[in-house]
Formats: sequence, structure tokens, C-alpha cells
Amino acid sequence: MHSNKSRRRRARSPRLRRARSTSSAQDFGFTLSELRALRALKTPAGIQRFVDDLPYNLSYTARSPRKVLHDRTASCLEGGIFAAAALRILGFPPLIFDLEAEGDTDHVVAIFKVRESWGAVAKSNFTGCRYREPVYRSLRELAMSYFNIYFNLRWERTLRRYSRPVNLARFDHLNWMTTQTPIWFIAEHLCDIPHISLLTSTMEKKLTRVDPRTIKAEMTGHRKK
Repeated sequence: MHSNKSRRRRARSPRLRRARSTSSAQDFGFTLSELRALRALKTPAGIQRFVDDLPYNLSYTARSPRKVLHDRTASCLEGGIFAAAALRILGFPPLIFDLEAEGDTDHVVAIFKVRESWGAVAKSNFTGCRYREPVYRSLRELAMSYFNIYFNLRWERTLRRYSRPVNLARFDHLNWMTTQTPIWFIAEHLCDIPHISLLTSTMEKKLTRVDPRTIKAEMTGHRKK
């Protein structure tokens, strides 16, 4: 009887070792205190509140999520990638998509799905280019939700295209979540992939400029150099 128990214990031990190894892999290189901070955000809306509280970074940098967590500042690119990492810790896949503009900067947005509907978490220097509840049936719907309040400082409506989702797990071998070096390789990938048009050329020609009331609302809290 004692011998049989020993054999069963030995038979279980590889599975236990694999379970411990898998658990360790889910740390993604973060320390325990970093993981506690990320898990404390609890929901996509909690991640958005954290990102909103960060001062907008006007410098030309590409911090990893770990650097954002410690430096407490983020640009649109950094905030979107940080949000994707935080979503991953909460059990979502680390997805982003890119909103491409003309005569303006692009916008990188972390996206998530709840019951087949898309939502978004984002960092922006403009009021309306941030969180979206998970109520959009397609990525095109989600992208178009940003159209009316996506403008440059000449008040032109500038959003034109969006990308397919990019799963940042493809960059795990580069330690994108925790590296101390810039993660420009993600931005470069977004520049290289195809984007889907939102407007026809006729629509583009007939666009009006944004009105002063909308400008005032969208520029609330806007940070200048």
C-alpha cells in the first residue's frame, strides 16, 4: 500500500511541476508588487482611470508598460500599450489597434471584447479619444466612434483608417511588457501593417471643420509643451 501511494505521488509530480511553471510564466516578467498594482485596477474602466491620472507625456519616447508604471507618465502610444499589458494581467488578450490620420498623429488604442462587443482603453491629450464601453459590434464601429472628435489644430477632421487588431503577444520574445529599452518596434509594426479606409474620397472632400464648441470641450485638460 505504501509503495502504491509513492508511485501515485511520483506520477503526479510532473503535472504539479508543469502547473507551477505555467503559473510563473503568467508573471510576464513583472515583480510581485508590479503585478499587485496591475491587478488592483480590476477592470478595463479601472485601467482607464489609472491611465487618465497619468500626466500626458509630450516627449518622443516609447516606454514599456513597466516603465510607465514606474515613471507615472505616458503618451498615446505608451498609454495604449500599457493598457494592453494591464488587460492581459486581468485575463484579456493584449490587443491594440491603430487609428491612422492624415495631417495629424495616429492614435494607438488598447481594445477588448465582452460578449462579442468591442470596447477600448486609451491615453489621449484630447477629451474624447479615450475610453469606449464594450458596446460596439465591429472594429469599424469602434473606429468610427472616434471620428467626430478626431481633429488637428487646424480644426480639420483627420481620422481616415484603422488597422486589424495586433496581439502584442507576438512581441513576447522582445519582453515588450518589462524591458528597460524603448519599444519602438511596436510602433514600426503598426506603420507596416495594412489599414482599412473609413471614408470614400467623396466623403473626404465634403468634410466640414470642427465647430468651436466641440474644440473647447475636447481641449479640456489639453497639455501643451
